Amino acid sequence: MKGLGEKTLRNRYRKERLMLALVALGTASAFLILFLLLAYALAQGLGALNGDFFLKDMRPPGETGGGLRQAIVGTLIVNSLALLIALPFGLAAGILLAEYPDHPLNPYLRLLSDTLNGMPAILFGLLAFVLVVKPMGGFSGLSGAVALGFLMIPILTRSTEGVLTLVPKEIREAGLALGLPRWRVILSLVLPTARSGLITGTLLAFARAAGEAAPLLFTAFGSPLLELNPLKPMDTLPLRLFAFAISPYEDWHRQAWAAGLVLFALVALTSLLARWASRRF
Repeated sequence: MKGLGEKTLRNRYRKERLMLALVALGTASAFLILFLLLAYALAQGLGALNGDFFLKDMRPPGETGGGLRQAIVGTLIVNSLALLIALPFGLAAGILLAEYPDHPLNPYLRLLSDTLNGMPAILFGLLAFVLVVKPMGGFSGLSGAVALGFLMIPILTRSTEGVLTLVPKEIREAGLALGLPRWRVILSLVLPTARSGLITGTLLAFARAAGEAAPLLFTAFGSPLLELNPLKPMDTLPLRLFAFAISPYEDWHRQAWAAGLVLFALVALTSLLARWASRRF
């Protein structure tokens, strides 16, 4: 029996080492692909990252130089508006799922959230086209923000639900024992306790939508000049990257790679801010 037990234990150790090796191999492969992609993007687009890239608008087709100021500013405006649109709905849905688990709307809300989370991003653009672009009679940054807001809502909903379920039930019981109504307990005790997780989920939703171009093809449409009015067509980095990548001009190809680097930096910065917020609070 002793020999059989030792043999079984050795087999378990071998299987554990094998699985650890496979996990390490998969992780190294993912990092290698990311490193190669980033290195190639740096080689192709680093030369286009200069002062003009951030301070000037794009040049007409066939002319070299210029920059993507209008796309950088438009990305920040459209994504910020999208977050403002999605945040109340995502938080409210997440609170309902986590704090009122027996509510009759929860099965339908969870199904809707899962369905939206699995939908192709381009369908959000079509939905915003029907709901916003057609009634307004034209493309606009606002319609692009609505499309990206649809994309953010399920992410905010599920992240909010997951974070709130981690709050100890004793905090809720303490508030109710003091005679506070349930809504006040949620606002004054539960949400502040889960603040770091909520901030992290919000920033990750922003980063998820920042790189999407498909929903904006039917909504924001793009503009070659700097536009600050969200009721007019606005350019974004993903849109401009897509347009430059399929163009026949070599200079635009370099700027497309540079736009990809800026997008990568934006997503990486947002992720770092999310990690810092989770530790800070």
